Amino acid sequence: MEVKKPTIKSIPYEDFKNNEYLENMVKQLNESGTKVLVGCLDDLINWGRSNSLWPLTFATSCCGIEFMAVGAARYDFARFGFEVARASPRQADFVMVAGTIVHRMAPVLKRLYDQLAEPKYVVAVGGCAVSGGPFKNSYHVLKGVDEILPVDVYIPGCPPRPEAMFYGLMQLQRKVKVEKFFGGVNRQEKREKVFGK
Repeated sequence: MEVKKPTIKSIPYEDFKNNEYLENMVKQLNESGTKVLVGCLDDLINWGRSNSLWPLTFATSCCGIEFMAVGAARYDFARFGFEVARASPRQADFVMVAGTIVHRMAPVLKRLYDQLAEPKYVVAVGGCAVSGGPFKNSYHVLKGVDEILPVDVYIPGCPPRPEAMFYGLMQLQRKVKVEKFFGGVNRQEKREKVFGK
């Protein structure tokens, strides 16, 4: 069997119409003794990552009660892979900011976020974390957690229903599933461009 160096321009368009081309190539390689696994490794890794996201809870007010309801038996977010709610940022995948963030609490939240391992995500839960809520005109309240952290998913409501929290967490799962694990632009580089170092 002759091995050719493929280039994108030399591959005929007809070869991309279906999977027969790949199946024939795998068959030829298997006949010659080469073991081949066909599939997208990014999809496999992101499937595992998206179905085992562990939240770091950071609840400062009433949205924290809704988060507890989501973790309790009636709603049970363990079905979706969010089972292990961590109290340590070194063991969590994303921080779930639920409640009002005052200026005095902002450095603590930023420190916890910095201690999360990459890739890390932020979910803003409730009106207070999203935009300051009813306290947005107060001098001591952040007008949204996005002033100090790059937020990936916003879950509005005052407080949001458990169903809304499920929807937001599933949006985070969808976001993780389409990320590039190998290649592409590093997530950290993108954040440094937006938020500085």
